[in-house]
Formats: sequence, C-alpha cells, structure tokens
Amino acid sequence: MDIGRRNNVTITGNPQGPTVVLAHGFGCDQNMWRLTVPALADDYRVVLFDHVGSGRSDASAFSEDRYASLDGYARDVVEVCEELDLRDAVFVGHSVSAMIGVLAAAAAPERIGALVMVAPSPRYVDDEGYRGGFSAQDIDELLASLESNYLGWSAAMAPVIMGNTDRPELGEELRNSFCATDPDMARAFARTTFLSDSRDDLKSVQVPTLVLECTQDVIAPREVGAFVHQAIPGSTLVTLDATGHCPHLSAPEATNEAITGFLAGLR
Repeated sequence: MDIGRRNNVTITGNPQGPTVVLAHGFGCDQNMWRLTVPALADDYRVVLFDHVGSGRSDASAFSEDRYASLDGYARDVVEVCEELDLRDAVFVGHSVSAMIGVLAAAAAPERIGALVMVAPSPRYVDDEGYRGGFSAQDIDELLASLESNYLGWSAAMAPVIMGNTDRPELGEELRNSFCATDPDMARAFARTTFLSDSRDDLKSVQVPTLVLECTQDVIAPREVGAFVHQAIPGSTLVTLDATGHCPHLSAPEATNEAITGFLAGLR
C-alpha cells in the first residue's frame, strides 16, 4: 500500500530542519493547519496528513475493524513516520489526534520525540472523580443525532464546537469540513472518538509534552487540560486566551507562539 497516498501526506517547510507532524481532529483535514504552517515553515520540515476517511485520504483504505479504536489511527501515524523514516519528530495533535499521538509515541518511541496536545481530551464522558464535559446520555444523544442526520448534526454542532459566535465564518468553515467528510466514515470516527478512554495511556508518555487548552471550550473544558497535565510527568500546560475547540483557527497567533516557543526549547 502507498502510505503517502492513503493518508494524503504532504511535506513543506525547511527540508533541513527538525520535523513537525501536524495531525487534525475529527471531521477536519490538514487544511485546518494552514495558519500554523507559515509559523513553522522557515525553521522546520512540516509533515501534514489526513486521517483515513477525512480530507483527500484514500477512502478505499477505510476499515471498520481497524478504525474501531484509536489504535488503528495510531498505527497509521506510525506507518507514515516509518515511510518517511522520521526520528524524534514533534507530533502536534488537535483534539482526538492528541491521544492518537500518545498511542503512536508509545508504539514507536524512536519516531516521536515530543508531543504538542492542542485541546486534548482522554475521555469525553464524565466519570467518578473525572469531568470530561459530557454525560453518557449526552454522548448517546450526540451519536444518535449524528447517525440519523449527519448533515443536520454538522450544521448544528459546528458553531458550538468552534465557539466565537461573533465570527460565524469560523463555524461555517468547520461545518463545511464536516459536510465534506463521508458520513459513514465520519460516524465511525465519531464513535471511536467520543467513546474512547485513553486516561491510562497518558502515564506512558515519556517525552517532552506541551498541553494547550482554551479558556472556554465546550468539548474539552479546563478540568480536562488540568487532568492531562497532571497525568503526564513534566508536561507544560498553557492556557490560551482563546474560545472554542479550534484555537489554531480562532486564535492562531497565540497558538503559534505557544508551539514555536515549546519547539525552540527542544533545540
């Protein structure tokens, strides 16, 4: 299989620089990083890709079995890293991809040398002593709505996820991204995402890690950022002056400053 074609891998930036891999979240694609790439391109080799079922990935590679857990997506990341022979790359994961990065780093520690977790959540459902932001009933209703009317769900949820109601174009962009995703594959990714529980996997992280949270985020509230930070020894937690779940679009300057500052400290 052509791994690069499967995940629509694109490479830009400085070919002589350290490698940074940018991974998008649910319902998105690599275009969501377009405001971050220019901040990295002078000093870093930047690798972008689309998860199978998203963007311009090879839809024929989709498998219900492989992608029924985050491990399947993490295996894809490892295979992309192997294909490019990456060593000590910095993996920047947004939302669910932050946890995919944790799994990939554990599976191939020689490939990933640092993590940046943008609005991560290891578990979306509330649990005893843990606030994920959603009750089990919330998630059941969310998935049922998504199953019955994906386009309607996208139109209703995108502005909520994005926040920034004073900038409706941001919510519209996310809605368009959701709607461009194959509904069946999106439903599968949504189930895998919202029913996942990666809390125990955080303990395996042994690389420098930056956790970025937003001041207001309905998908990953600040209790989640604090939990992730406390669970990963030596991690750095930065609270961005940003609203919504996609700070790389809604507050790119603050997001880029936090990422580049962390990267500079690794060199």
